[in-house]
Amino acid sequence: MPTFDIAVKLDHNEVENAVNQASKELSQRYDFKGTDSSVELTEEGIMLRANSEGRLDAARDVLETKLVRRKVDLRSLDKQKAQPAGGKMWRQQIKLVEGIGKDEAKDLVKRIKDLKLKAQPSIQGDVVRVSGKKRDDLQDIIAELKKMEFPLPLSFTNFRD
Repeated sequence: MPTFDIAVKLDHNEVENAVNQASKELSQRYDFKGTDSSVELTEEGIMLRANSEGRLDAARDVLETKLVRRKVDLRSLDKQKAQPAGGKMWRQQIKLVEGIGKDEAKDLVKRIKDLKLKAQPSIQGDVVRVSGKKRDDLQDIIAELKKMEFPLPLSFTNFRD
């Protein structure tokens, strides 16, 4: 019985490279001189720091540009609210989203069932597995899901016949 998995995966090497490039650009650009702007990768995600909210927005734009160039989908970023960090400094945490949460998985299963194709979606941890009798039905599901707007960047993996 053919199956495939729907997951949200993130290429950590590309994220790390984008953060390094953004950090280097912030240290070299003239409009960021003396603003103490920085971008760093932490265990929780990406931390942005700057001396004003406007500089923080500009630093986030630089980071997002680098991420897009490295083909990292911006939907996998969970931007937290910018906060004052003491003194004149501002900081913003950006969490990296990996895996499909319970609510999103339920929504995905509902969307697959609404397609009225002969396939059974099931939630398995942070992955949704879809199985069906015909390979063509599964390929149709993948095509339809790619057309739909979904808040997470879905990847279709582990296709087995």
